[in-house]
Amino acid sequence: MIKILLLGGSAQQIPAIECANRKGYYTILCDYLADNPGQHYADKFYCISTTDKKAILEVAKKEKIDGIVAYASDPAAPIAAYVAGKMELPGNPYKSVCILTDKSKFREFQKKYGFNLPNTGYYTSIEKAIKDLPKYNLPVLVKPVDSSGSKGVGIIEKNKNICTDIIKLVLEKAFNYSRIKKIIIEEYVNMKGHQVAGDGFSVAGKLVFRCFGNDHFDSTGINALVPIAASFPYNMPEYVNNKIHSEIQRLLNLLNMNTCAYNFDIRINNNGDVFLMEIGPRNGGNYIPQVIKYATGIDMVEYTIKAAIGESCDSLQMIKPKGYWSYYAIHSQQAGNLIEIKIDKEIEKNYIIEKYLNYNIGDYVPSFVGSSAGLGILIMKFKNMNEMLEMMDHAEKWIEVIVE
Repeated sequence: MIKILLLGGSAQQIPAIECANRKGYYTILCDYLADNPGQHYADKFYCISTTDKKAILEVAKKEKIDGIVAYASDPAAPIAAYVAGKMELPGNPYKSVCILTDKSKFREFQKKYGFNLPNTGYYTSIEKAIKDLPKYNLPVLVKPVDSSGSKGVGIIEKNKNICTDIIKLVLEKAFNYSRIKKIIIEEYVNMKGHQVAGDGFSVAGKLVFRCFGNDHFDSTGINALVPIAASFPYNMPEYVNNKIHSEIQRLLNLLNMNTCAYNFDIRINNNGDVFLMEIGPRNGGNYIPQVIKYATGIDMVEYTIKAAIGESCDSLQMIKPKGYWSYYAIHSQQAGNLIEIKIDKEIEKNYIIEKYLNYNIGDYVPSFVGSSAGLGILIMKFKNMNEMLEMMDHAEKWIEVIVE
């Protein structure tokens, strides 16, 4: 029997477990949360942190696994690569995955090989970061180097009235979300159009499939840097898609990547230059693979599972999206007890294809400080590009979350 180890059992990671089960594999799950929902889908569960390299390797050896997957998880991706390398299983170079999942290492790599990148610095103390702030053109983004889902990300605006206390709060927040207590400061990259979202897949290092989309943000939100939606297809001409594709392929070649999924955060500036902000060596969260399946028919989850145990993925090819699709992250701007999620009846009936809710009415819900604080996900279908972009950019017109 083929055994596969899956790192992470959140609601959004369940599709990977279910896919492995459908293929008849014996599924083993590791997650540090004892009450994670994924354990009810796996054949065996270990309550172990997915970032504990030594403990995960011990489980992998004990269970004699045939493959390992860090589905939709940046922090667990290096662990999967490490275990795969130690046990000579299918996977990517550990060093390369570490570069892609550490923002400071990634920026240094980009600088070395001539990729477009913003003016950037790395810090292990608040004092040094404040001292160096005049070196940057504001606004700047402040990020933990090792977090995901926009957790701990903040912005320091160009404002003559900004005070040291506010700057310290932004920096402290970033440090608090960093496991290794290291942050990155980088100048803001102005965008032409929407930030590029989406997923892709390489086979033997060649980017054979990608589906780019549009990231959407709530500019009035508690954290305006956390995407609230991604819509597909990307609202740019084909030559822009090809230009982005070429830069990603150059990156994969330099990193000697193998067969795996990727999640993209990319910006195109006003000059048309491509900035690879983040390339995660894993599937996207927020049910992005499910949205892409609706748009293209390509099951990214199945290819991820196949790649993990060494099955051929040669059948995968580029398919252009058909129709207009998105996910939308239901979220609250304040923490409190959930009273109601009000959705326009026409939207509920004609646009929402699937609904995933993480909370019930009456539950205490968090504020939307990062993507993991979402209350649920809607998968939606639209009539045309303009309608899709309008509804995702102005979701307040059709959905309201009420808490007290």
